[in-house]
Amino acid sequence: MEQLAMMLKERLTEDLKAAMRARDEARLRTIRALRAALLEREIAERKGGKATLTPEQELEVLQKEAKRRREAIEQFQAAGRDDLVQKETEELRIIESYLPRQLNDEEIRKVLEEIIETLGARSVRELGQVMKEAMARLRGQAEGRRISELARELLTQREAAS
Repeated sequence: MEQLAMMLKERLTEDLKAAMRARDEARLRTIRALRAALLEREIAERKGGKATLTPEQELEVLQKEAKRRREAIEQFQAAGRDDLVQKETEELRIIESYLPRQLNDEEIRKVLEEIIETLGARSVRELGQVMKEAMARLRGQAEGRRISELARELLTQREAAS
């Protein structure tokens, strides 16, 4: 696991050097922000000495940064700030290149149907159980809000059918 943690840091360092050589300001700005966010999390995790983030913790940091960009895009769109929307969209695209491939709705539904079947969930009241399992299995592969929407939809259909 520690090797995987180093791989992301090394990849970011190499990509930073490449962005400097290419004079790619957006990539440079985004990678610096990612490195700073990872370092900040490492410092927060320290207990008496040096801390190394697990791949799961690194994934959480990247997801948090991506979510931050998505929220900023929504706010800037509402404010009519197209210049800032473009900047945040560029950064989001770069961050997503470091995240695992995102599943489409059909792939998410398939996993959710398996989970619902396994748990024997029959109604929306059991959404919490389904979400707990779904978030564990789909972490990093889909946005939590989307998983929740699809799970609610599937459970509502199941409830109506019975």
